Amino acid sequence: MRVYKEAIAAFSVGPLMYIQGMIVRKYAAELPEAVGPRAGVIGQGKPLRVLVLGDSSAAGVGVQTQDEAIAGQLASQLADKFQVSWKLLAKTGATTKSHTQALLEQVEGKFDAAMICLGVNDVTHGVNLKVWLKQQARLYDILQSHFGVKDIYVSGIPPIKYFPLLPQPLRWFLGRRADRFDHWLAALINNRQNCFHIPIKFPHDNSLMASDGYHPKASVYAEWASWVAEKIKNRNY
Repeated sequence: MRVYKEAIAAFSVGPLMYIQGMIVRKYAAELPEAVGPRAGVIGQGKPLRVLVLGDSSAAGVGVQTQDEAIAGQLASQLADKFQVSWKLLAKTGATTKSHTQALLEQVEGKFDAAMICLGVNDVTHGVNLKVWLKQQARLYDILQSHFGVKDIYVSGIPPIKYFPLLPQPLRWFLGRRADRFDHWLAALINNRQNCFHIPIKFPHDNSLMASDGYHPKASVYAEWASWVAEKIKNRNY
């Protein structure tokens, strides 16, 4: 019933949201991806191979360097327990489908753990929910079978309903859609072994956002990475 009501509401204001979307794309500030190495080795201890996959958030849009971004933060927070060999594959605008193909074409080797930050562009690009869930499941299968990944840590969909860049009612519509995607993503992951859903629950505080009103600042990336690092440290590698 909730989905039905949302569909009716979306239909009634569809032309307005379309116009809003065009305006946002035209005038939104396009911040660059963070600069710096996208692979490295850090720390002392038991070897741990970590792969980080994702869209602009994984690429570090909103901060200056990869050390401040999520992959660099994750590697740094794991370095007190592991010798971390990490690799980042991230691209602004990536969807689950496009990034799965990029993974197969651009990444080689085996990994112990993988962190995934994908889904926002699937939500905003209108990808069908059932299709998206199948794409996510295929990505997990490839990580486990082709790259030997033991554990997969999947970030939930960020709270689009709080992104100050987006005007209403577009923000409301995409926010509700993101919440629905995240609900079913968690259900998918909970039915798989060695897969973990990482809910993205930050307070509604515009001061935590970068200047584009769409990506987070370094402090958010650090906390986001800490949720994954804590889970990894509690696993047996």
